[in-house]
Amino acid sequence: MTAVVAGTGIRRFALIGTPNSGKTALFNALTGSRQKVANYPGVTVERKTGALTTPSGRSVNIVDLPGTYSLRARSPDEEVTRDVVLGRFKAEEAPDLLLCVADATNLRLSLRLILELKRVGRPLLLVLNMIDIAKRRGVEIDTDLLSRELGVPVVTAAAVRRGGTEDLLSRLDAIASLEGLQPSSDPNWHAPTTGDLRAGQREADRIIKLAVKHPAKPDTLTTRLDAVLLHPVFGLIFLLVLLFVMFQAVFTWAQPLMDLIEAGFDGLGGLVQAYVPDGLLQSFLKDGVISGVGSVLVFLPQILILFLFILLLEDLGYMARAAFLMDRIMGGAGLHGRAFIPLLSSFACAIPGIMATRVIDNPRDRLTTILVAPLMTCSARIPVYTLIIAAFIPNKPVLGFFGLQGLVMFGLYAAGIVSALAVSAIAKFVFWRDDPTPPFMLELPDYKLPRPRSVVMGLYMRAKMFLTRAGTTIFSMMVLIWFLASFPRPPAGATDPAIDYSLASIIGHAIEPLLAPIGFNWQIAVALIPGMAAREVAVAALGTVYSIEGGKEAAEQIGQALANKWTLATALAMLAWYVFAPQCASTLAVIKRETASWKWMWVTFFYMLALAYLAAFATYHVAVAFGAG
Repeated sequence: MTAVVAGTGIRRFALIGTPNSGKTALFNALTGSRQKVANYPGVTVERKTGALTTPSGRSVNIVDLPGTYSLRARSPDEEVTRDVVLGRFKAEEAPDLLLCVADATNLRLSLRLILELKRVGRPLLLVLNMIDIAKRRGVEIDTDLLSRELGVPVVTAAAVRRGGTEDLLSRLDAIASLEGLQPSSDPNWHAPTTGDLRAGQREADRIIKLAVKHPAKPDTLTTRLDAVLLHPVFGLIFLLVLLFVMFQAVFTWAQPLMDLIEAGFDGLGGLVQAYVPDGLLQSFLKDGVISGVGSVLVFLPQILILFLFILLLEDLGYMARAAFLMDRIMGGAGLHGRAFIPLLSSFACAIPGIMATRVIDNPRDRLTTILVAPLMTCSARIPVYTLIIAAFIPNKPVLGFFGLQGLVMFGLYAAGIVSALAVSAIAKFVFWRDDPTPPFMLELPDYKLPRPRSVVMGLYMRAKMFLTRAGTTIFSMMVLIWFLASFPRPPAGATDPAIDYSLASIIGHAIEPLLAPIGFNWQIAVALIPGMAAREVAVAALGTVYSIEGGKEAAEQIGQALANKWTLATALAMLAWYVFAPQCASTLAVIKRETASWKWMWVTFFYMLALAYLAAFATYHVAVAFGAG
């Protein structure tokens, strides 16, 4: 039977392969999509679809599947791949063609997979991706002999190179034109046993020995680099130094651009002040839009610099090494080694990090990772951290070359990591101690030079996401905060600031008694509520509240306004609060979806709320005891 996209007559081809074989890069090249790619396993955790138009104009639907080494499926992402390939996925027929994508520089596990796929009985095509890298390293592959031994047609490709998919497109064009695609064999697939997998690997090794020639002098750059970077002592030192340099750069490199953006918003505020008559419209534009949204947008350079480092390290292939180095530490805290990639992704945003836990097959290890992923310092915390650090921590050198502000930022990130490990240890060794963590196995990719286009595209997508949030969630929250801070209007003859008569003041003063023990005033109480929607909204809310309260000067210098109205103890307590800050609404919704349970969503919210309060309480009172109150 030939399956087509329901009701359209369009054929459907599925990309399947081992993790980090370049499936998503090929998917992007074929469909023009911009899905995330990186040089480490486990980036794709859900199926994605895209449209391909072949050179002769035929339409094909391409499905990108999570990576897998076998269809026996041990984790949720692998179950998706198995179900789509076998035609068990809800409301979908099996694909017309399986495109098995293999890394041409590393064929062992890919050939074992394609030998298993043959038993599914669907039409198959083996795509030797990264053939350009294989040739550069002196690897010779006899594709005709390989095809005969496998009994499967073989085509080469270089997904990230211009014109690198021409042969593949020609082959797909020919296949798409066929009236009926023939199965590769009669279906006789069953979940392979360990013995089946070993037998398949022996057959794959035999075929490789026949069809692939490796250079007499193999490239040893990866081996030589790993001798240092994977060393149990020097490797960890290098990782810590790398992270420290990254956080120093966030402050030092971004400042000129931040000054430029800030000057731009100051100029806009001045224009509104000069040309818009006094009244509600001027207040809305100056205090709500410019002070609120502008106070968040100014942090865009810092976020992009942080992600520049992350994208470069991902493309280089270092992230898998970092996971290997952290495995012993994470294992000591009860986390599975595979949790490193989800936790790393959570530095960007907890949502993709939580979704990436699908690569973890043990349900309790996966749940533990989901519960602690929000403790990693996501990009939404950066505006809060940098605003308070810049306002209260002097920018002076430490030991001659370390910046104090960068050290504090590094400490806040470290606090998030240590907290995640501590919560994991409690969950694993107190509540689930009878469930041992299985050993960690990870295939380390070769080092590759980062691709400028991929890095630029990654930065573009991150900037677009940040600006979209600024234009939607943050803007709508600012309209609400401005309204609450502006109405009702002060009575005639009032001498106090207008905001003292507003709904925001009433709400803030009602909550203030709960937050007074941790040093928070009513203005912070007002900012924390919309901060539940997205953490950076708290910065924008403070910008709006203090600008309405303090007028033009406060609107232009939100950091200076905080320094004048907060004590150092309050500022440190605020930083401690945001290390554990209760989750944004979107993250809570994803936790509910991924655990299929309201219970774990509320567990996450309340345990983080309790930790935030306790940490802020302890920080505030210790700081006051040292004279910072």
